[in-house]
Amino acid sequence: MTVVKVIVDVPANAINQTFDYSVPEHLQDVVKPGMRVIVPFGPRKISGFIVKVTNESEFDNLKPIQEVLDLTPVLTTELISLGKWLAEQTLSLYITVFQAMLPQVFKATYNKELVKLTDSHLPPSIASVFAERSVIPFEEIEQTQLSYRDIQKCIQEGYLYVNYVVKSRVTKKYKTIVKPLKPSHLLEEAGLDLAASARKQRDVLNHFIQNPEPIEQKVLIEQLKTTISPLKALVDKGLITIYRQEVYRNPVNDDQYSRTFPLILTDEQRKAIEPIQTDIAEHKHAVHLVHGVTGSGKTEIYLQAIQDVVDNGKEAIVLVPEISLTPQMVKRFKGRFGKNVAVLHSALSVGEKYDEWRRIHQKEVQVVVGARSAVFAPFERLGIIIIDEEHETTYKQEEQPRYHARDVAIYRGQYHQCPVILGSATPSLESYARAQKERYKLAVLKKRTNEQSMPQVTTVDMRQELHAGNRTMFSRMLLDNIHSRLDKNEQIVLLLNRRGYSTFVMCRDCGHVNECPHCDIALTFHKHTNRLKCHYCGYEEAVPVTCPSCDSDMIRYFGTGTQKVEEELVKLLPEARIIRMDVDTTRRKGAHERLLERFARKEADILLGTQMIAKGLDFENVTLVGVLTADAMLNLPDFRASEKTFQLLTQVSGRAGRHELPGEVIIQTYTPEHYSIELASTYQFEAFYNREMAIRKTFQYPPFVFLALLTVSHPDQIKVIQTTQQIVALLAKYTREETVILGPTPSPITRIKNRFRYQCMIKYKHEPNLKTLIRKVIQQFERETTNGELMITVDMQPYQLM
Repeated sequence: MTVVKVIVDVPANAINQTFDYSVPEHLQDVVKPGMRVIVPFGPRKISGFIVKVTNESEFDNLKPIQEVLDLTPVLTTELISLGKWLAEQTLSLYITVFQAMLPQVFKATYNKELVKLTDSHLPPSIASVFAERSVIPFEEIEQTQLSYRDIQKCIQEGYLYVNYVVKSRVTKKYKTIVKPLKPSHLLEEAGLDLAASARKQRDVLNHFIQNPEPIEQKVLIEQLKTTISPLKALVDKGLITIYRQEVYRNPVNDDQYSRTFPLILTDEQRKAIEPIQTDIAEHKHAVHLVHGVTGSGKTEIYLQAIQDVVDNGKEAIVLVPEISLTPQMVKRFKGRFGKNVAVLHSALSVGEKYDEWRRIHQKEVQVVVGARSAVFAPFERLGIIIIDEEHETTYKQEEQPRYHARDVAIYRGQYHQCPVILGSATPSLESYARAQKERYKLAVLKKRTNEQSMPQVTTVDMRQELHAGNRTMFSRMLLDNIHSRLDKNEQIVLLLNRRGYSTFVMCRDCGHVNECPHCDIALTFHKHTNRLKCHYCGYEEAVPVTCPSCDSDMIRYFGTGTQKVEEELVKLLPEARIIRMDVDTTRRKGAHERLLERFARKEADILLGTQMIAKGLDFENVTLVGVLTADAMLNLPDFRASEKTFQLLTQVSGRAGRHELPGEVIIQTYTPEHYSIELASTYQFEAFYNREMAIRKTFQYPPFVFLALLTVSHPDQIKVIQTTQQIVALLAKYTREETVILGPTPSPITRIKNRFRYQCMIKYKHEPNLKTLIRKVIQQFERETTNGELMITVDMQPYQLM
């Protein structure tokens, strides 16, 4: 008897295990690990993943699986073992992890259909079911006596394909094709037999006599200036056939990329790439940290290393942070590897993501460029994984499963025995510390490839500007420099550092700030709709004319949004052409790309934006970068605030003077003496690293200790406090003496969506059983968490402490 072990789609701790099912005889040869199935579970039928196929079970009278959803596994053997490991590491449910690895399409409800990709090679039994059709519903297959094994074989050989017709309308994209069914001489004979009035039918036949290749129906109708009816008449006569053919939704137009070729490497680049190439050739796993200043040619190292991997018939994953998945990065990879590249990121439609994933799954590409979740690309012959801008916090997922893409990449690198490359101008302290201890191999690139010097950085103390009577948001020095650049027809990038910084409404008489009634957070002012909005729960209200607390009309706006900066710029520099890039202007699909293309074509003088413009951009005419609010992040309740500030300032400075023209950077700050601003302005990464590490050691923060953050939320504040106190007491009882448990304390935002939030932080150096202990502690509250009132979330590697 064949038995399958299934992880069912019920996201609950009590059901986080495998369940055994028997396999009906007609499916015995078909089931494989990694396929999805429909199984009976209590009174209902639900989907699940097969994780193991075996011949034994400790249970009698097993229920049979009802249906196989896939004829080829959607998860590879490696991804199944990765999923189990990740669930343990992040204290997540298996089902949550497996679903995170797959495109959204697989979570929707859908019907299946079988698509014929070729007429030849099909066994007669299958060909006869299709007859003249190219697509048939899968239910029809199930009602025949066809062997699933034969169908699977045809799928593996590329003659058939299973399509999921998703009820949420995310399906495959098709075009309608017309092709002749008879050779040219028989078409000529048929043309002679047509009635004299059938002129349009004769035009169609004449077209195919001269061009016997299949053609898209739309194109044929346009070319012959005809309609569908003559085509249908010829189909009825058995002279032509009309069928649907699938087309991939290609998120990028491959033809727009001109082919590029490997560049000659500098001595520094050669030294950096040699150990990587050795590991590729010897199939060895190691983690390489490439620490190179902006413009030092890290991307060329990635491209040439990938070329080696592709030449060996293996595959590559390149991760880039979501924000810097700019058209420029895609252009570089498409330019070098053409159609051999799939692109995965959040700006794609669900259908585009599905198509790109299938190109990977069907082994049509060898290179994937994508954001965080692309680390799960279903490759089976991985030869390299690259994480660009490895310091970026967007590589950490902030909802379950709370994984870090770097950890997943290293796990996969070990499994496939291939190198993992981490690249950055400002590596995270954790990665750099590992390189110092030689757990990672370190390569340093100190020079830009074109031998250009790094741009000159000047910090301006905005307190002195205020004393001098300058009340604008631009220092005199920055304005003078913008004027001189405009006179020379050079371009300017202005960064508004807005993390933790938003425009709010306050009464100048009594100090009242409009807050969200459901969350403990000030409402953000949106000028284009003239409304106040909560960015946590979506609540919104009209801007008050008078203060709701004291009836004063002294309502003023505080904080600096990009819209406000743009208005000020227009007043001060009416001649300047400005492109604004923020969440509002890049909301529409492709907007990001269009705005950057306009800037590249010099249709604007100033590019103004939030941190999305800080990295990955390369414009030869940009000679001035201005940072308007350098210290906005320094005041956040986050031990990484200084590190994030240093990284952002270094990254944005690297946008200036990347080509022939020298660059300059002006940083406006109220705390010019802060070491992260001082050292970023002189590009002293090592000095910053040493200074920050000393502080982390004193206050016991990573990388000197590990952190785990438990957040408890409930509509009743007393219940939250009591539960968090109980959790802290249990943890303190079973952890080592040197382990520190901080809390319970209110979360920095104490209430979101009418739920109160408290947290406790565990700082530890060695707690081998901590994950097991936390699981047991959470199980104590299982009854309350099941009914949804009480929520306990665990982050074993917190980056977001809010």
